[in-house]
Amino acid sequence: MDHVELHETPRRQASEEKQAERPIVVYGALVANIGIAVAKIVAVGLTGSSAMLSEAVHSIADSGNELLLLLGLKMSRRPSDASHPYGYGKEVYFWSLIVAITLFGVGGGISIYGGVNRILHPAPLEHVGASYAVLAIATVFEGVSFEMGIRKLRKSEPGFSLWRAVRRSKDPSIFMVVGEDFAALCGLAAAFVGLFLADRTGVTAFDGWGSLAVGTILCLVAAFLARESRALLLGESATPEVIADLRRLASEDPDVIRVGKMLSMQLAPHEVLLNVQIEFRPDLSIGELARTVDRLECKLRAYCPDVTRIFLEAASLRPRGA
Repeated sequence: MDHVELHETPRRQASEEKQAERPIVVYGALVANIGIAVAKIVAVGLTGSSAMLSEAVHSIADSGNELLLLLGLKMSRRPSDASHPYGYGKEVYFWSLIVAITLFGVGGGISIYGGVNRILHPAPLEHVGASYAVLAIATVFEGVSFEMGIRKLRKSEPGFSLWRAVRRSKDPSIFMVVGEDFAALCGLAAAFVGLFLADRTGVTAFDGWGSLAVGTILCLVAAFLARESRALLLGESATPEVIADLRRLASEDPDVIRVGKMLSMQLAPHEVLLNVQIEFRPDLSIGELARTVDRLECKLRAYCPDVTRIFLEAASLRPRGA
């Protein structure tokens, strides 16, 4: 297929403005997790609860994860250079993968180990009321952080269910926090059930089972988040709906005969690379062709401002030898 590259325009200003926005969701989660971790550590010292220890480790891991996300966001904003002509936007995807691995290994692994240890070596619980109080406070803080994340996710992906919105989101500073907070709320519920049963029945193994449940939840959520981060790190495309609409817009132009391959790649949460192969009217002059290209770029970018780099290729769509 014969083709010649016509135009490429990097438009990063709108993208940089979006990326420069303060990640309020991450900051909110960080403050909440630090406060909760301190409270849980105090409760562990008073009660000796294995489930509460798992929750404390979980909150400490989440605090570290938020710091890693902030690091990734900062590094992703570095300007492009000769060695990275498309910029460093994927830094945030790399660090979100590290966050998922940390959540799996530190949060999930230590919680499961603590649960097994408590089941095999039961010990009496003390000052259980303190654990209940900490769990209640933690639930409030995690709930607020979760609500902040949901609002941000709904704003960025309107009209979709929560599950679909998380799957469609290209911004780890949102979907990672939502995933962590969801795991935290489920873990708090599991820790409460285990602690309550151990307190009421006197069978402290229930506390260990609660810790096991917390660890299992963390591992499952971490595996899902790692899968999402891996897809983005490997070069996931824009959503099928966006690609279909961009193709339709390009096809509707009066100077376009056919639209061939349309390839895209997510370079950063608000930065998409788009490569479009187009067959233009053969009677267009060079000046008319240049104006058509500019018009197409404006139409495509107006529909999807995240498309910051557009490559248009004039191509013959006939098979070779035809």
